[in-house]
Amino acid sequence: MSALPEQPVPAPVRRPVIHAASGVWGAVCPPAPVPGAPPREYLRQDETDSARRGPGAVLRAVMLGVPVLAVLAGCAAGPQGVARLAPDPQISTLPVPQFGTPRPYAPERTNTEIAHDIVELGFYMESGREIPRFSRFEGPIGVALRGDVPPGAVGETDRLLERMRREAGLQVARVNQTAAQVTVEFIPGRQLRAAVPQAACFVVPNVSSWAEFRAARRRGALDWTQVTERTRVGVFVPSDVAPQEIRDCLHEEIAQAMGPLNDLYRLPDTVFNDDNFQTALTGFDMLLLRVWNAPELRSGMTRAQVTERLPTILARENPRGQRPFDGTLPERSPRAWIDAVETALGRSANPTVRRNAAATALAIASSRGWDDARLGFSLFLVARFAPPSAGETALAALMRAQRLFAGLPGGQVHAAHMDMHLATQALAAGQTDLVLTLTARALEPARRTENAAFQAVLMLLRAEALERRGQRTEAAALRRASAPLAAWGFGRVDALDRRIAEIAALR
Repeated sequence: MSALPEQPVPAPVRRPVIHAASGVWGAVCPPAPVPGAPPREYLRQDETDSARRGPGAVLRAVMLGVPVLAVLAGCAAGPQGVARLAPDPQISTLPVPQFGTPRPYAPERTNTEIAHDIVELGFYMESGREIPRFSRFEGPIGVALRGDVPPGAVGETDRLLERMRREAGLQVARVNQTAAQVTVEFIPGRQLRAAVPQAACFVVPNVSSWAEFRAARRRGALDWTQVTERTRVGVFVPSDVAPQEIRDCLHEEIAQAMGPLNDLYRLPDTVFNDDNFQTALTGFDMLLLRVWNAPELRSGMTRAQVTERLPTILARENPRGQRPFDGTLPERSPRAWIDAVETALGRSANPTVRRNAAATALAIASSRGWDDARLGFSLFLVARFAPPSAGETALAALMRAQRLFAGLPGGQVHAAHMDMHLATQALAAGQTDLVLTLTARALEPARRTENAAFQAVLMLLRAEALERRGQRTEAAALRRASAPLAAWGFGRVDALDRRIAEIAALR
């Protein structure tokens, strides 16, 4: 959650324990085998043709009795701590990865479900406080950059705004500061964290500068629940982090400045989700912004008024979603589950507290009969923070999470991340064929969501597998191709060498 909901401290947009440099911990750091893996885990497919059965292919573990290296030095998020790479000045001299024409996945849920999602995103803060009135900018929106603007930030902002114009139909453009409704100010990370320790980047109403933010904060004038029409919004982004993290912050914060303020763990296909698997605006996000700025809506409307108009708007804007929905609409996440997730991800929690919190999250998800991304994320947390004695259980949880995400509408990216972690297990077990299968199907979601760090890790896992098969020329070519992705995603030109060494240690 990146909107500043209450005084005096905003909820974080990205938990530092997950978001080391850019994206989910596993996308940023080469993933370690599941902590506490039992004697050597040998991953194989249930059937010889399972690779052709798509993301739902079932994997299982067979014990072989040879120890597996379980930790990559300095990289694992969680009990081992966070690997934070300081931005390298040389990064500005390297070519920016070329992602080509954006190809976000289109939303797959029915319009009945999407209307329910929009109401929960739009009329609640992450803290659970209700937002009584719908708010947005009325009219064209100007976006200005100020402060210590990093190299590449102007280009990323222009590319984002062009996507918003083309995909969401917004009247938005980059302007000078005096004409701006949204002002993005870049602040040194240390200064930003000193003011708001939990936030990597955030958005607040009624200000246009860091100085105004600090003054308004003392007056208690930054309460989103009191806003009925947006006229000025300030976005604050660290100036000295990896280029991909800057891009990610621009996407989420500018989108929240123009759309809803809540984040929902149950939605896999959006950046409005604190699990941080999505790093750039998705097809659902663009639909959400189109609906939020539809002519049928206006600032000051009540939840009932917006809810009444959503079916007509969605029928026009998302005709593919006009099909029957015969399920049960999901309930809001109870505070107990959110607290358990946040405890598991907290930087100050010790390993036992994290494990217990992950187990609590899974118990709540299971007891409520959830079969959405919340159950998948709970399983992922259980696997991530498993004790040394529960490696087999942890691997089973990871594989179950992969199957669940693969079957969810919009769950492609989450399933790809699970595939990456399973590929790491397979590499540690010497299963190079399986590494190549898993990383091959994960690469397409990584490319389509423009996650350079994720792409680089997948390519390096593939390169190591090829190296072990004796295909050294192909491995070297993959490592060369991953260099600009790794530098841009991790923020250092030496990131590639570090990751190669860490992945090679998986023997």
